[in-house]
Amino acid sequence: MANLKDIQRQIKSVSNTQKTTRAMKLVSTAKLRRAEELAKRSRLYAQKMNQVIAEIAGRINCSKVGGIENRCFNKIENPKMVDIVFVTADKGLCGGFNIQTIKAVNKLIKGYKEQNVKVRLRGIGKKGIEFFKYNEVEMFDTVVGLSSKPDKKRSDEFIRTSIMDFKDGKIDALHIVYNGYKNMITQELHVNQVLPVDGDAFECNDTHSSLLEVEAENEENMLDALINKYVEYNMYYTLIDSVAAEHSARMQAMDTATNNAKEMVKSLNVEFNKARQAAITTELIEIISGVESMK
Repeated sequence: MANLKDIQRQIKSVSNTQKTTRAMKLVSTAKLRRAEELAKRSRLYAQKMNQVIAEIAGRINCSKVGGIENRCFNKIENPKMVDIVFVTADKGLCGGFNIQTIKAVNKLIKGYKEQNVKVRLRGIGKKGIEFFKYNEVEMFDTVVGLSSKPDKKRSDEFIRTSIMDFKDGKIDALHIVYNGYKNMITQELHVNQVLPVDGDAFECNDTHSSLLEVEAENEENMLDALINKYVEYNMYYTLIDSVAAEHSARMQAMDTATNNAKEMVKSLNVEFNKARQAAITTELIEIISGVESMK
């Protein structure tokens, strides 16, 4: 039977942990509400951006023989080098949030290596960066502090290198891997190929949404300018979506930890009572034995 003081020390320690995890859950819940609202507004903007690009690309694809000439819309059959951008959290204590992204990145890297395609790994978020550095995986570029506090300017600067290198032919594809927000209790893993854009998805349609009224000769120039905005905003939206998912995952993890601590305190209290009863019984037996020996 464990010592009473040891059990009391454990109860106090677990109770303090329970208070900490409960407080962290409340903090994550408050942050999630703000991040969720921002993610919803950003999603609407991203959808409109995609709609505009799809309309222009669809019109060019239908009107020109051979389709769109822009490299950003042409499927590259034998890629030689690709960029993989991943987003993880800067902090832990959020369940399997980070490891799911890391596994997806590893799977993508493995698939490209089997095809003898070189990979430039670009990381956002301390946890993912530390993992790949520990496993001696070469990284092309890293940034810390951006996943926890998404900033449009820093996000644009980070992804612009991949955009320009793709247009210059230095890389043949750009992927973004992250864990996104689905609802309060669910995160959704995304492995998105941002460049080249899938041109096969653009259908010929004579009826347009009237989002744009542009002369045909200017459409390609506008499309080239929009592609920068498209990729940059996809990167920024990824960060917003990821931080909302991170708070959601941490809220769940802290809720589970709080419940586990509560159950552990109950178990330790039972153990403490049993130990105390055993100690009292032992003392009574000793007293009675002493009295009997004095007779």
